[in-house]
Amino acid sequence: MNYKNSEDIFKKAVNIIPGGVNSPVRAFKSVEKEFPIFVKSANKAHVIDEDGNKYIDFIQSWGPMILGHNDERVIKAVQAAILDGCSFGLPTKKEVELAELIISMVPSIEKVRLTTSGTEATMAAVRVARAYTKKNKILKFEGCYHGHSDSLLVAAGSGLLTEGYQDSNGLTEGVLRDTLTLPFGNLEKVEKLMEKEEIACIIVEPIPANMGLIETKKEYLEGLRKLCTKHNTLLIFDEVISGFRISSGGAQQHYGITPDLTTLGKIIGGGYPVGAFGGKREIMDMIAPVGDVYHAGTLSGNPISVTAGFETLSILKNNPSIYTDLEAKVDYIVEGIYKLSKKYNVPVCVNKAGSLFTIFFIDKIKVETLEDVMASDTSKYSKYFNAMLENGVVVPPSKFEAHFMGITHNFDLLNETLSAMEKAFIEISK
Repeated sequence: MNYKNSEDIFKKAVNIIPGGVNSPVRAFKSVEKEFPIFVKSANKAHVIDEDGNKYIDFIQSWGPMILGHNDERVIKAVQAAILDGCSFGLPTKKEVELAELIISMVPSIEKVRLTTSGTEATMAAVRVARAYTKKNKILKFEGCYHGHSDSLLVAAGSGLLTEGYQDSNGLTEGVLRDTLTLPFGNLEKVEKLMEKEEIACIIVEPIPANMGLIETKKEYLEGLRKLCTKHNTLLIFDEVISGFRISSGGAQQHYGITPDLTTLGKIIGGGYPVGAFGGKREIMDMIAPVGDVYHAGTLSGNPISVTAGFETLSILKNNPSIYTDLEAKVDYIVEGIYKLSKKYNVPVCVNKAGSLFTIFFIDKIKVETLEDVMASDTSKYSKYFNAMLENGVVVPPSKFEAHFMGITHNFDLLNETLSAMEKAFIEISK
């Protein structure tokens, strides 16, 4: 692979953009590369960089491109919408139609408010929970990432873990005091904490995917639901990643558990910037202009983004076999990974859920905690990433992220991916 154009662009970028990128994990620092690839275009299951290198894409814009890049149905709808105008600052019929569609798909949502990002959605949901319960403290779990608002950056995952720390600088003592954290998966510790603390809400990724993918036990989520009901605490499911990806109704539909509030992003915009939060009518009616909890946004419900989201969600709702097909593809590639692990004596643990999977280079049957994740071999993951890139496959540039499967990943491409993986495992085994 020749990366000269990407290198030249990066040299320019570092002088005018912090770190040369607009989101830290894109810098490729944790996989021991001096500069990232710069993408020029994408189509279906591939991205093409500024040097003309073509890669099978397992980042999928961190989840939104479940239909593949530039799905013709979505593009056609967006092209028509652009001709009507790109932003109005006034309500549109399309916002209402997307809201109706979301409510029809997500079991817990009776009313929904659109935002411009998942970060904004989680920030607003926590604010509403505090107002509703009249409590200040919130509980989140170590390694779970809920966007970069202050109160949710405490003991967070995703890019923070990639950069080698969990708490962002710039958080006040008050924020740190009001955000309580516990290890994910330990229900007994949650129960003990809730006996002595007044907690407004528990916010959780029902399927954590920001410390690598962690497979969730249904009993744990059921336990959180019962404890929240008992203590007048709201349960918030952050389904920014799992929403519309694990099933058409998200993780809550998959597990049969009803949160009080749900936050959404990524797939909801079909690749365009959209987020949302929603839940019980009585809670959502606390939001202005009905209630006195303020939330606003000039680009909330942007007509282009809403159009892309509506088209994407409609396709997913009307084609339920998409989810079984995606799961079968993940099973196929995971089986291949374990065969390579055995063949080249490179221990791995692969966690999977629906159309997501993460490879941990660790001699352990199951990775279940943040401590397990931290113990996995970063150096081996870097070798894996670089070997895959050299062989035409782009995977997450961090061991703390998930691989995303889309419907345009056909079995020919999966076999190409396994061939690249074999070369990576050979390199790792040396």
